[in-house]
Amino acid sequence: MTTATISLDRAFGLYRNVSDEECTARIQAARAKLGKSTVLLCHHYQRPDVYRYADLTGDSLKLSRLAAQQDSRFIVFCGVHFMAEVADILSKPQQIVILPDLAAGCSMADMASLVKVERSWRELAAVLDPDAEITPVTYINSAADLKGFCGEHGGIVCTSSNAKAILEWSFRRRKKVLFFPDQHLGRWTGYKMGIPLEQMVVWDFDQELGGLTPEQIRDAKMILWKGHCSVHQMFQPQHVERWRAAHPKGFVISHPECGFEVCKASDFVGSTETIINTVAAAPPNTEWLVGTELNLVTRIAEEFKPQGKLIQFMAPTVCMCSTMARIDPQHLCWTLENLAAGRVVNRIEVPEPDATQARVALDRMLAVS
Repeated sequence: MTTATISLDRAFGLYRNVSDEECTARIQAARAKLGKSTVLLCHHYQRPDVYRYADLTGDSLKLSRLAAQQDSRFIVFCGVHFMAEVADILSKPQQIVILPDLAAGCSMADMASLVKVERSWRELAAVLDPDAEITPVTYINSAADLKGFCGEHGGIVCTSSNAKAILEWSFRRRKKVLFFPDQHLGRWTGYKMGIPLEQMVVWDFDQELGGLTPEQIRDAKMILWKGHCSVHQMFQPQHVERWRAAHPKGFVISHPECGFEVCKASDFVGSTETIINTVAAAPPNTEWLVGTELNLVTRIAEEFKPQGKLIQFMAPTVCMCSTMARIDPQHLCWTLENLAAGRVVNRIEVPEPDATQARVALDRMLAVS
């Protein structure tokens, strides 16, 4: 290990100036020293110069569950903060979860905080009895304390893959659902279940009573938090229209975090894993417009090019998960070299009682789905 590395053991510092080429050699050396003690997880949206080092890849929940099945003491999660929290909650007590850059967050998750949700719960209590009438459902793209809120109030967690099954479970228990933080996943799932759009109202957390009247709340079946994914909101129906005009035999597949009109205009709607599997199972020489994060689309476009499949990104502008992209080869190198030297940096450890209550909500989800 170099003198510079030793002097910068707990601070990222001059790693910013390390070239990608040097990082490659140093990452490989650190991983060789760490051996099986460390497993490296990369989300599908991760940038390619980090994704290349992955031991395991997938969406957030899949990676967390895979991590819990490993014997490795250290789990280096190249994703965003909430993903690392889930990995910490589901992993074994002796395992340590690390996020190479603590600034790798999620703008959608940040749109719903525990303070805002608890205030909304109190405001809803002025109209009805939320603990008797509303099941809180949080998308897995949320902070651990919100998962804990759901655990404490009889609620549950969902993913983009199991949202329908989770909502069915929720409605069997109580007649309404408070769904946060992504309104689009909630609306699309409710729509596919036959819930009228007028019975799915949006709760604006910056307004008193969510900007709704007591009558709207009483008549609603789903109360959707005013949140969204900054990546998926970039896709618009006109992007689909232009594609169909140029590729009349092509297919459109979108993530359910996309807006309602984009999902309606698509041939298929599904999670990142569903998108990958659907395109993979398609006949050769088919054409696809894909409405999800750029790194994933670019990766599968290259993967399936030998099959003659044309795969294009939906938006005309570059649109990627910029917060996840904060994890670069330099941060990964810094993290692994510290581990190789016996030092843990950027550990993600969910405090009690958040972890206990969040585990309740996650266990409910796993039991249902």
